[in-house]
Amino acid sequence: MHAESLPFALEPLRFPFPALASLAGRLPLGGGREVALAALMTARLAQGVMTDGALPPGERATRAAAAKVWLASLALPATTRVPFARCVESTTGTPLQVAGALRSLVAAAGTHLDSASVQELEKLARKLVDG
Repeated sequence: MHAESLPFALEPLRFPFPALASLAGRLPLGGGREVALAALMTARLAQGVMTDGALPPGERATRAAAAKVWLASLALPATTRVPFARCVESTTGTPLQVAGALRSLVAAAGTHLDSASVQELEKLARKLVDG
């Protein structure tokens, strides 16, 4: 029997960024893995801005502040530090601001990510713009 035919069945949960999580799990300890983890965290924060499930502004600000502290502890390549910080800060703003920051992040960190991870970030940016 399928979930569609069961009247009280729950929808299966689907993790929204499987490629980023998989990449972070596959990479050895060090810079590449930390870029993937930072991208995953940033994507999760950005998802909280989407209109269909937006978190309250106060909660987004709290999460962004904690994420900035965490990002500072990572050994990120110098060229990605500012784009990650800006993207995290943008999650206290509008979906359009977050989408722009995500696109800048992809331009800066894309060479450290695999194509599936880049596609997930670009898809998220499009969803933020489309509402």
